[in-house]
Parts: sequence; structure tokens; C-alpha cells
Amino acid sequence: MRHHGMDWLRIGAFALLILFHIGMYFVPWHWHVKIDPTIDWVAIPMLATNGWRLALLFLVSGYASAALLAKLGGAGAFARSRCARLLIPLIFGVIVVIPPQPWIELVGQHGYKYGFLHFWLHDYFRFGALDGIILPTWQHLWFVVYLWVYTMLAAILLAVVPTDTRAKVADGAARLLGGWGLLIVPILWWLAVYGAFPDHDESHALFDDGPSHLRYLMAFGVGWLLRVRPALFESVARRWKVALLLAVAAFVPIGWVEWTWPGDTRAPGWAIILFHVVRQVQGWATIVALIGIADRYWNRDHPSRTTLAEAVFPFYIIHQTIIVVVGWYLLQAGVGALPSFVALLAATTLGCWLFYAIGRNIGWLRPLIGLQRK
Repeated sequence: MRHHGMDWLRIGAFALLILFHIGMYFVPWHWHVKIDPTIDWVAIPMLATNGWRLALLFLVSGYASAALLAKLGGAGAFARSRCARLLIPLIFGVIVVIPPQPWIELVGQHGYKYGFLHFWLHDYFRFGALDGIILPTWQHLWFVVYLWVYTMLAAILLAVVPTDTRAKVADGAARLLGGWGLLIVPILWWLAVYGAFPDHDESHALFDDGPSHLRYLMAFGVGWLLRVRPALFESVARRWKVALLLAVAAFVPIGWVEWTWPGDTRAPGWAIILFHVVRQVQGWATIVALIGIADRYWNRDHPSRTTLAEAVFPFYIIHQTIIVVVGWYLLQAGVGALPSFVALLAATTLGCWLFYAIGRNIGWLRPLIGLQRK
């Protein structure tokens, strides 16, 4: 049975990601294009989502992947479907959608003197570094790469592990995560990963990002388990309010550390440890709270759900390029912070809808933007 709440959670997670990337134009953190001067305080609301937004995307993707497997009925059909829906738009994105982003970063931050067409024809496909930027690049589409890898791992396990063994493993995992386990066990796992790799910084480069895989694979697996053992939603229903309180309480020291040592100011070692420890707690507690809210309040259909659920992947493919391009022109024009935010929000929303509306109605474009062929 379809869980509409998880659909709405997926839609909301991608919408939040778009807002986050608009915020990247304003914060001091390194990005492709930045307003001048940047605004330190914007980092605080950004940090409210930074510990869980990507893990939530992998969790809802795990849930959706398990639902797709149930629909297709076999590991081979599942793998073929995932390759078509993920690799085709990934390749299209790397070749066509992504290139304006590194070009703008090179021009604005590295003094690159050539135009975009010259860059695309002569430098983008160098398969090497240009001023420290590896080209060609998948940029924000790293999520698609990781998701494809995780789904292929799932397909392999489905193909080689007997059905009864998989059922026993799922039952055991459901028992482990029953009761308070769904809140406590993943937090302990994330804390263990941080304790083992305290200096790791996400690279999104796939092969040197092991600690990130440990975090995201766990979220993907929990999402899958929620689909195949839906009784876990009962545990969520009894604990999500506690998880919400824990998430709010855990964010207090996160916000305090950022407020006390803003921007590039170096915090003392104990504050950095505190920041990262409570970030693990706040991250997973927020995810449990959001699942509970989706299950309690959003598990109902609406005429717009089908369209929005289909649109989120095309939106994801195109949104960051729109933000970077529009932000570049806003920076050149010297537009202030508030009108820049309004312009970025309006342009990104309009551009994403146009990208989806045009692509969905042209048969050969549909697979390129992540949609099924009609």
C-alpha cells in the first residue's frame, strides 16, 4: 500500500535542498559564486538542516527503491530500471547541465579568461584538474552517483542472498530498531562513525568518501526497512515527539558555537567536538521526527501529489545551475541581499518548472531529465 506521507516527505526534502543551495549564495562557506560581502548569520538557519537533509534524501530514496522492487518483482528488472532512471540523466547532466557551474567558479574565483563556449569545447572535458577543479564534474549530481551505487549494491544482494535469509535479516533489523531502537541505534552508529573518522570532510568524489557512505548507507537501509517492515512506523508514532524535542535541544549548542565563532573564526577544539557530537544527535532525531510527522499528518493524497512527485527529480537536476548562473549575474550587477534572495527564489522556481514542463512533453527528452518514457 502506498504511503503518501513518504511521498510528501520526499517532495519536501528536495524543496528544502533547493532552498539550501539558494542559501549557499549568501553564507561564508566556499561555493561556486558568493554575494559580496557574505552574511555570517545565514549559516545558523543553514546549520539547522545541514546535519540531516542529505541523509533524509537517502532514507526516502531507500523507501522508494524498496517500493519499486516490490512493483518490478526481481533484482534484474530493478537494476535495469535504476540504471535507466539514474545513469541517463546523470550523463546528460554532466555533459549539458553542469558545465556553467565550474566555468563561473573559474571565472569569478580563479581568473579564467575564456568564454563559456571555449571552456566547454576545450577545457571541460580534459579529465583532469584546472586550477584545482576536476573536470568534467558531477557537482551536485553526486547524490545521483551515490544513489545508483547503493541501489546496485541492493540489486546484487537481492540476486545472491536467498529470500528466506533476506527475510530473517529484515526481521532481525526490525527487532533491533523496534521501540526506542529506531531513535537510539542510528544515533550511536553516526557517533561511532564520527569517533572513528573525526577529521573526515565529505568529498562527494565516491571513492575517498568512506565515512559518508557509512552514514548514508545506514539511512538508505532504514528507509528500505520501513517499506518492507512497515510495523516500524508504529515505533515512530510513539517516539517522534520525543525525537522532535531532542532535535530542538541538540540544535541549541550547534547554533551557539556558530554564533560565538562565526564565519572563518576558528573555534577551540572542545567546541568543535561538541558541535559535531550534537550534530549527529540533532540530525537523526530530526529525521525520526519528520517521519513521524509525515506518517501522522501527511499520509493522505492530493491532486498535486503525482505531479510534484514526478517533478522533484527534474527540479533537482537543473536547480543548482540556475542558482549559480542567476547568482553570477546578480553579483555582477551588485544587487543587495534581500532582492537577490527574492530573485534567486523566483528564477529557480520558474526555471525548474520550465525545465520539467518542456521535458515532460517531449518524448526523447523525458529520460534525459529523469522521467520514464511514455
